[in-house]
Amino acid sequence: MELARAVRAGRRRAVEVAAEALERIGRADPELCAFLEVWHEEALRRAAEVDARIAAGEPLPLAGVPIAVKGRRGAAAAGPLLAAGCVAVGATSVPGPGTAWQTWGQGAHGRTVNPWRADRTPGGSSAGSAVAVAAGLVPLATGSDGAGSVRIPAAWCGVVGLKVTNGRLPSPDRTGLAAPGVLTRTAADAAAWWRVMSGRPAPAGSSVAFPVPAVWSPGLGFAAPGPEPVALAWAAVGRLVDAGVVRLVRPAPPPRLLDPAPAWLALRTPGADPAVARRVRAANDGRLAALFARTPLLLTPTAPTAPHGHDGPGDVYSTALTWAFNVSGHPALSLPAGFGTDGCPAGLQLVAAHGREELLLAVAREAERRGTAVG
Repeated sequence: MELARAVRAGRRRAVEVAAEALERIGRADPELCAFLEVWHEEALRRAAEVDARIAAGEPLPLAGVPIAVKGRRGAAAAGPLLAAGCVAVGATSVPGPGTAWQTWGQGAHGRTVNPWRADRTPGGSSAGSAVAVAAGLVPLATGSDGAGSVRIPAAWCGVVGLKVTNGRLPSPDRTGLAAPGVLTRTAADAAAWWRVMSGRPAPAGSSVAFPVPAVWSPGLGFAAPGPEPVALAWAAVGRLVDAGVVRLVRPAPPPRLLDPAPAWLALRTPGADPAVARRVRAANDGRLAALFARTPLLLTPTAPTAPHGHDGPGDVYSTALTWAFNVSGHPALSLPAGFGTDGCPAGLQLVAAHGREELLLAVAREAERRGTAVG
């Protein structure tokens, strides 16, 4: 990250960077309501420690980068980021009571609003993290994704959101559906997060050959997304194709998955019949394995609808296109895909085989490098 390079080189001080982030939060958060807590004194203390570590010659990969963590418990999972030089400035909002399908956030100042339209939700449950990044309060915020809780707010706020392969990083979720994730303004910043969290060194160069073969599926065989989210995602695919980032494989029938809702609900509901989840999982796992054996990338809209109002999501699950990959465990990334007629962003979802986070990040970075990403 450029900011970390500046701190390491002595062009910036971590204390100054943290103070600027805290000032931005203090100015904007009463309206956005992205934070539950802001850690002024602790953040400045940690930033001073980072400056001291840099002066002592420590090569901190994320030196002085201000981050927000999801919820009050988010700091427990941020240890590798703090060790790498990040400065945690606060805990972001998560859903409060009565928030159907976790699509809202409740911050210290009230309900979390979409930074593009205050009368719309930013999505959830990583609501505050997405807003904090989209509004430029911090460059990076942590999230967790049990049904789309990183990817949906990323799409609706116009930022990058990565969910890693389930089980690859620690998660407190006993069902195995939730995986850690990150929200950033750029794919390069998401890659920096991944290198720290995974312990993998930065590659000397991209091992990905472009264009990457891909399959497009607007509904995965079971969902019925709205025409505008599909059109925006499809237009984003067209830009990737025109720029030589991906190549659509034709003829290649898209995967026809079973609706994951019964499996997801069975896994989440105490006492539910596990046979339902086993049946859906077995069918979808087989179909996805066959797909990724011949094509490395699957493309879909991230969410089936535009951001809804604060009165609730209505009858359409915003998770319709994301939670299949919580049940299957595949890594997935939401890339900004443009803006709808309501002025709110939409997302394009990239899905890859288990363990292929680097492929998703390489495609997203190449999209940004060639000027095809919108956000």
